[in-house]
Amino acid sequence: MKNLCNSYSLEPIGYISSPYKEKFAVPRQPGLAPDIISTINFYPPYNDELAFIGLESFSHLHVLFLFDKVEYTKFRPKVRPPRLGGNQSVGVFATRSPFRPNRIGLSIVEIKRIVKEKGKVSIEVSGADLVDNTPIIDIKPYIPFVDAKADAKGGFATEAPELLKVNYSDEALEFIKQRGDLKIKAIEQSLAQDPRPAYKDDEDQRLYQARLYNLIISFKVTDNEVMVVKVEEDKADGC
Repeated sequence: MKNLCNSYSLEPIGYISSPYKEKFAVPRQPGLAPDIISTINFYPPYNDELAFIGLESFSHLHVLFLFDKVEYTKFRPKVRPPRLGGNQSVGVFATRSPFRPNRIGLSIVEIKRIVKEKGKVSIEVSGADLVDNTPIIDIKPYIPFVDAKADAKGGFATEAPELLKVNYSDEALEFIKQRGDLKIKAIEQSLAQDPRPAYKDDEDQRLYQARLYNLIISFKVTDNEVMVVKVEEDKADGC
């Protein structure tokens, strides 16, 4: 039985503006798509410039956020992490699964720029693995001598995932050619992670769609290669 005296409420201090318009295709860990640039925006009174004095001397941030897109109705003691193929279950506290008691996430991002305008502050960061408009609970500076442990063990996630090669159909290449502003490197870094469900069949031939920036990217995966079949404007996106 819960002890109500030990219950707390959390208020978001802001939100992130991210190219990822939905959960699908978001890297499963931060830093895997370093060319993805996002912006952390702060609500008043937390956007006061005084709260950020000294932050410019740090290169990275811990970002605490809420998995607000996850439907969570009851405690799940075991989950199936994608790293284990989605078929093997382990304890939820041995994973970074979003299906957590308080749905709190933690990511490390690189600070690219601290923007101060009219007494308000926002922070441009790279490598964030957050969906657009994700609520931010807190930020804290990353301190290398404390946070980086050379002898740390990574359990079942000891190495970065193997990347897939990304290629394009003639139609996709034509669209890219016409859109000189297309952030192709950032898109490739996201698709190379193989965003398909971990429980996919080895002979999976489905056509998947990822909403990234203001685009819909249709792709298939065969023989460890991502083939971008089509790229088109996301007319449902207001950006």
